[in-house]
Amino acid sequence: MARCAVDGGCPSDYIAIVFAAVCLALLIFRWILPYVMYKIPLPKGSRFWIPVIQVFASLNLLLSIVISVSFFKFKRQKWRSCYIWAVWVEGPLGFGLLLSSRITQTFQLYYIFVKRRLPPIKTHIFLPLILLPWISGAAFINVKKPLNYRCHMGPRWIIPIMTLHILYVATLIVFTWAVRHIEFRFDELRDLWKGIIVSAFSIGVWVSAYITNEIHEEILGLQVASRFLLLVTASILVLTFFSTSSSQPLLSQISLRKREALEYDSMGHALGIPDSGLLLQREPETVIDPNEPLEKLLLNKRFRRSFMAFADSCLAGENVHFYDEVHELGKLPLDDPVRRIYMARHIIDNYITPGATMEVNISHRCRQEILTTSDLADPNLFNNALNELIQLIKMNLAKDFWSSMFFLKLKEETSMRSNGRDLEQMASWNLSPRLSSVQGTDDPFNQEQFSKGSGHDSTHDSDH
Repeated sequence: MARCAVDGGCPSDYIAIVFAAVCLALLIFRWILPYVMYKIPLPKGSRFWIPVIQVFASLNLLLSIVISVSFFKFKRQKWRSCYIWAVWVEGPLGFGLLLSSRITQTFQLYYIFVKRRLPPIKTHIFLPLILLPWISGAAFINVKKPLNYRCHMGPRWIIPIMTLHILYVATLIVFTWAVRHIEFRFDELRDLWKGIIVSAFSIGVWVSAYITNEIHEEILGLQVASRFLLLVTASILVLTFFSTSSSQPLLSQISLRKREALEYDSMGHALGIPDSGLLLQREPETVIDPNEPLEKLLLNKRFRRSFMAFADSCLAGENVHFYDEVHELGKLPLDDPVRRIYMARHIIDNYITPGATMEVNISHRCRQEILTTSDLADPNLFNNALNELIQLIKMNLAKDFWSSMFFLKLKEETSMRSNGRDLEQMASWNLSPRLSSVQGTDDPFNQEQFSKGSGHDSTHDSDH
């Protein structure tokens, strides 16, 4: 016991390591599940990199605790440099990076839903800026070298280090409090409060563990118990702290408990937009006239779906998809800014942001008007972009569509549905004798039934 308490390798140490490995595996599985199981394309920009950074920081945090707190003995001690693992990897690249990425997400939510505009500072600039105190603190400790051979530091160092931890949790609380009144649709607020509670609890455990290790180094059993609790708490922290609801709302609906198909196939469906993505069977059939303006034809959902399939076959479907998404946005009432902002943000991330998955070809001036808007809920936000793309579609796709198999198939389906409805309407007519206003021999549809009925009645009367 005395040997493993100092050098590591106690049974409780291996149990904690296995627990940490399981939590990390669950975290990684939760992160890659949508992309592997549902073949979802990888997003671009901060929507992809912030979750990646969270996973990277979680791995660093757990690995640094295992190596720096002597969970097992290394044969080559150079791999156990206290200033690499206990200072840099555990601080700026671990807990500091984890908290900073979550603060970045909350900062984005604050600007998007409270200020109703995109954040003025790009993520790749904002994240390093708020990480600077951690980097400065690690550099200062690296110069002063207060750690002993067991990677422990004196009590006078614990207070400023834990103050830095508490400061970042407090910053997260401030931003979360600022967005508490927003009626989020994808559990963003719940995930934020959960992360705050777990991180605050973890800091309390870590403070206790550090104090225990420093003040009671001679109590070996307490040393073993404190590092066991330290790693287990950090493992729970990284698993519960991870969230994609802020950066990828639709993907956040997939969890380890939901192995069925995606609950929502589009943002419009997720936001409860009426008839989003649906082709209703009772939708009125209209004749598709090529001489009609394209703007009017695109309002017809069946035509829009057929035209979208044709555009996708030409590898130029992003413009029609953009039109469809903006059309769905127009169904949302103006007095519902939260849902309008969700939809606008979704459209910007997928179609407007440079390098987006389905970036549309619009002018730089028009793109900047959208990206620098002061109101994401503005009903005219995408009007100029739509006008440009409609003109582009008219010059390219529209001319080829009328001679394509997609249009011929659409005409045939429209004709068949129209004929089928006529037959269905005739079949639904009730021609029973009770409801017919024509009686007896004056009713040409009732003569046979009437004669059969009369014969039956006469036979019945003769029996009497």
